[in-house]
Amino acid sequence: MLKTLKRQLINQQICIFVLSTNPLSMLRHLGTKRTYAHNVKLASLLGITAGFVNAAGFLGFAVLTTNVTGHAALFAERIAFQDWTTARIVALWMSLFLAGAFISSLIVSSIGRNQQYSYVIAIFIEILILLIVALLGHRYHGELIAKEFFAGSLLFAMGMQNSLVSMVSGSVVRTTHLTGTFTDLGIELGQLLRKKKEERMQLKARIKLRIAIILFFMLGALAGALLFRRVDFSAFLFPVMILLFTLLYDMLRLRIKRFYHHHKT
Repeated sequence: MLKTLKRQLINQQICIFVLSTNPLSMLRHLGTKRTYAHNVKLASLLGITAGFVNAAGFLGFAVLTTNVTGHAALFAERIAFQDWTTARIVALWMSLFLAGAFISSLIVSSIGRNQQYSYVIAIFIEILILLIVALLGHRYHGELIAKEFFAGSLLFAMGMQNSLVSMVSGSVVRTTHLTGTFTDLGIELGQLLRKKKEERMQLKARIKLRIAIILFFMLGALAGALLFRRVDFSAFLFPVMILLFTLLYDMLRLRIKRFYHHHKT
């Protein structure tokens, strides 16, 4: 009897240790509310991924592959100059980003938020696209059709990621572009000077989150530029590893947590 109780206590202590030291619980969580820590972890790894793809995609295909703001301006300019071929390509890229966001949202909404496969499917599709770019990118030599395919694929993947992160975090975190993040940071820094002391704690937490998103995006962009210069398109294997790492640890940690709660009750 005593041996059995000792084993149970040891198992509980192991579970508590794993839960307290494991750094990743971003996509799914037990409970009804996400915390600041959840969102920081989500912003860090997926922000690095987006920054990396943005820099490496630009060096590889001379196209910004994580947002559509610049493409909208280019689309209008090409129409003004009656360059219908380029306008069509840019419109296709914007549509693919939108399609990625739509499909990601559809998958999560259909399967249900906080369900395992709703996030696994979306991220697995993103991993598959990045793998294709990593393995076939060396065949790209500036051809227009190939540029449409590769750049369009990356825009689709980033649309999926942006939609997924936004839904997971309750529209608090967006990782594929920084325009809104810088805007929110500026607003919150201004509010910090005028808010009462009691309200500053929550405001400071949001400011730290914005800064984390910016820093990790820039860190990913720097890594993408450096790695692409050294290993060419094989550099896209790096974000693949980050996404796999995110998925595996998120799944493992939640299973351990559920196991612990089940045995505790």
